[in-house]
Amino acid sequence: MDGSIDWYPTPDLDSTPSFARLLDADEGFMTLAPTAGFSVERRYADGSNVLETTYTTDTGTVRVTDSLNTGVAGRLPWGELARRVDGLTGSVEMAWSVAPGTCFGTASPWADSGPGGPILRVDAVALGIRGIDHGVKTASARSIDGAFTTSVGSRHLVAVVSTHGEPLPLPDPQTIDDGVDRTIRNWQAWSDSFAYDGDYRHAVLRSALTLKLLLHSPSGSIAAAATTSLPESAAGGKNWDYRYAWVRDTAYTLHALTRAGLREEVHAAASWMLKNLRSQGSDLEVFTRLNGEVPEGTDRPDLTGWRHIGPVVDGNPAAGQLQLGVFGDVFDIVWQYVQAGHVLDPATMRQLADLADLTCDIWRRRDAGMWELPEERHYVTSKLGCWNALRCAVLLVEHGQLQGPVERWEAERDRIRDWVQEQGWSEERQSYVWYPGSTDLDASILLHAMSGFDTGPRMSSTIDALRAELGAGPLLYRYSGMQEEEATFVACAYWMVSALVAVGRRDEAVDLMEELLPLANDVGIMSEMIDPDDLAFMGNLPQGLSHLALIVAALAISGKS
Repeated sequence: MDGSIDWYPTPDLDSTPSFARLLDADEGFMTLAPTAGFSVERRYADGSNVLETTYTTDTGTVRVTDSLNTGVAGRLPWGELARRVDGLTGSVEMAWSVAPGTCFGTASPWADSGPGGPILRVDAVALGIRGIDHGVKTASARSIDGAFTTSVGSRHLVAVVSTHGEPLPLPDPQTIDDGVDRTIRNWQAWSDSFAYDGDYRHAVLRSALTLKLLLHSPSGSIAAAATTSLPESAAGGKNWDYRYAWVRDTAYTLHALTRAGLREEVHAAASWMLKNLRSQGSDLEVFTRLNGEVPEGTDRPDLTGWRHIGPVVDGNPAAGQLQLGVFGDVFDIVWQYVQAGHVLDPATMRQLADLADLTCDIWRRRDAGMWELPEERHYVTSKLGCWNALRCAVLLVEHGQLQGPVERWEAERDRIRDWVQEQGWSEERQSYVWYPGSTDLDASILLHAMSGFDTGPRMSSTIDALRAELGAGPLLYRYSGMQEEEATFVACAYWMVSALVAVGRRDEAVDLMEELLPLANDVGIMSEMIDPDDLAFMGNLPQGLSHLALIVAALAISGKS
């Protein structure tokens, strides 16, 4: 709202950010705003990810259009952050500043001289400032500042062009300004191909556009979120880096985007994931870096954290965990891909047969569960992930897309079902429980109303138990005891919508959906968690899983799931 860009990793989403004031006051920013007091209205240009902010002061109004520019053929081979300023009424004094940080305490920024003016460098990142009537005033050793005054119909531009470890192009400023319009058209062309015509189309399209921003275009991978270390609790401690590609999130993404008619993203994500899996063999990674590499541990930079809530984490400690649900996610990806009319290659088919065989054995092991916990247990939804893997494997055989000992896969699939019905059900709670012998509840069971494991009275009763114990208004905590540790998990609430539809309680699902949609921010973006007391966002932002769950919920209500 204050016109400051406080988070900007470049060239890629998982790069160390040059602007990271989001996590520490000294870690860099780019600000552009009126010098006097103002009120703010924001919106995205229709069908796009280009943000329009209108500032109103006592002397006039201006519109700032923020665009991460794309090229004629898609992603530019450099970063191009354009901030266009249009004078609408009266006159407004504007000021701007570009001041990179230390890349998480690893480098010291400095200003270098270039043919078109100073260039800011920090580590291997080069930041060139280009503009139109932008009033460059000063260039210190570490920042560049400027100021100008708008008038009715005036046009101004401040842009940051960036590269990493390579030469820095300095496009003509007018070319950058033209690129803003091109980028809007590019997004609108993409939105026009978005085939969804069901309920809540505006919210679904905004969520799909948000997911598109999380897609790593060189590889096709999809980041779980765009940030790191935004806390799940005001008490701190539960701060994680989500700038990785989870197999689970990819599966949910394909479920949503396939049904919206988006072919290119579906193929890119599926083929990227399957290539990665072939390189991993049977040791499936729960998540990888956006370029497919295996994560290499974590660092804790010496930064204060968002609102002084630490720690700041670069990396994610869940790497290397055994999570049985990943087997179900892998097969779900493949099954959705085949359902969309595509054909598997022989190498993928051979690997999937091996994974199905492995699933028949490994499902009996304890694991860290979907929530990536340090305590390994026989989590019920982990077993259901294996059930879903074998269910999909059998379906792939029936569709001629897989060969293998299908009788074994069918038998083990049914054993898992029996185990869950016997070990995972509590007569006392009238609910599926988190793990055998416990009376604790786990909201991830809702995913298996959607998978079709159970859409009958037991699941309906479980829904009631979850809402009674884990509910906070329309929102839902992840599992028992989390009320004391973190905020509610947004995706769980939307899973509840889908589960209500699955068990035949559509009217309740619609009522819940209507309560949830206004909890997004002013431009339709959602975080990982929401504090039920004041509805403040918590956790990383934007959170892909939250937007995916919204899309799937809308599909369920519309009868398109």
